[in-house]
Amino acid sequence: MAELDTSGGGHKKGPGVKKGKKLSTRVDLTPMVDLGFLLITFFIFTTTMSQPTAMKLILPDDKVKPEEQNKAKESGALTILMGADNHIYYYEGQLKPDASNFLSASYNGENSIRDIILKKKEYVRSIAQDPTNPEKDLVIVIKPSSNCTYKNVIDILDEMSINVVKKYALVDIFDIEEQLVKKSDENAKSSSN
Repeated sequence: MAELDTSGGGHKKGPGVKKGKKLSTRVDLTPMVDLGFLLITFFIFTTTMSQPTAMKLILPDDKVKPEEQNKAKESGALTILMGADNHIYYYEGQLKPDASNFLSASYNGENSIRDIILKKKEYVRSIAQDPTNPEKDLVIVIKPSSNCTYKNVIDILDEMSINVVKKYALVDIFDIEEQLVKKSDENAKSSSN
C-alpha cells in the first residue's frame, strides 16, 4: 500500500510564508512479495517437466513359445564385436571354429561398419520369404569387449538407428570372442608401430 506523509502543518500563501515541506511517499512492498511468491508457486505447479528421452524398443512377442523367442536365422545374423582403440570386428552367422569368418571393420572410410550393415540388410532383403516384412530375419548382435569404450558402444547404437535396424541386441561377449578381439587388437597395434 502507498502512504502519504501528512505530518506537515497547513499551507499558507503569500510573502514571508515559508514553503511547506514536500510530502514524501512510501510504497509498502509486502503485498508485492506475496504476489511474487504466489506467481512462482503457480508456475512451478502448472509447468510440465521435460520428458525423458528414451529409445523405442521392439520387444519379442509374448504369444510365441519362450524357447523360440530369441532364435534367429543364421543367414540373417550379424555379430559386431568392439575392441580397443576404435577397432570393430564382425562375423556373419555363427563363428567358425577356425575363425575364418572373423573380419575387421572401421567406423568410417573403406570397409566401414555402416557399409557392412547395409550389405547385410540388402542380402537379407534379397532372400526374404515374407514380402511384407523383408528385413524380419535381420538380427544384429552387439558384443562390447572389456577394452572398448563407452563412446564405441554409443557409436554402434547410433549406427543401428541411422541404418534403421529394427532387431539388435547388446549382449555379453564369449571368452573365445574376447580372446580373438584381444589378439586382433595386439596385431593391429604391432602393425601400426
